[in-house]
Amino acid sequence: MNTIWLKIMGLAVLAVAVFILIGVFTSGTDSEPAEEEPQKTFADQVEEDKQRFLTEPQALDSQNQTAIKEQASPTETVTQSAPPVVSQPKPAQPVTLYFKELGEIEKIEAERLLNVAVPGRSIGRLPMTGSKLMVDSCRTIIRRWPDSFYAYNAKRMLADLPERYQQRYQVTDQEKDVSMFFKPRSGTKPFTIKEDSR
Repeated sequence: MNTIWLKIMGLAVLAVAVFILIGVFTSGTDSEPAEEEPQKTFADQVEEDKQRFLTEPQALDSQNQTAIKEQASPTETVTQSAPPVVSQPKPAQPVTLYFKELGEIEKIEAERLLNVAVPGRSIGRLPMTGSKLMVDSCRTIIRRWPDSFYAYNAKRMLADLPERYQQRYQVTDQEKDVSMFFKPRSGTKPFTIKEDSR
């Protein structure tokens, strides 16, 4: 009687061993997995937000202004046709924007609000959270210092919100429009910013 149970147990162990061996040998025949782009972690996104929205612009002097104007108007034309080139992402190019400079106290207050908005943006990416902190801080900056560099970054953050959050917080097109910063206005000075291609 004991020998029957030993035979059944032996067959069960043998069957499990066969399934394991089949699994090991068949999994090795698959082609190698394609190289995947590593996913961004939350910490990577926080650092990217800090670099995108907390970098200060550089003021232009008169020599830099003339150099940028010369670069903007190309004088040479290419007459020969070149073979098609695969376009590669271009590095960030300096852009001339016009901002009103703030006083020392206003600058501190604006930096404080911007330093609340940027982490609020990162927190809004987490599940079960929202972007209300960021939206409220951005709206305060835009209302108090509409011609400043801080308002420009606040408008960029509002424009970069996903569509569902823009609808939830009723973000208007006027709050997202940064076109006024590309033109000189009274009381503004030119600054250069390296913008990414997003």
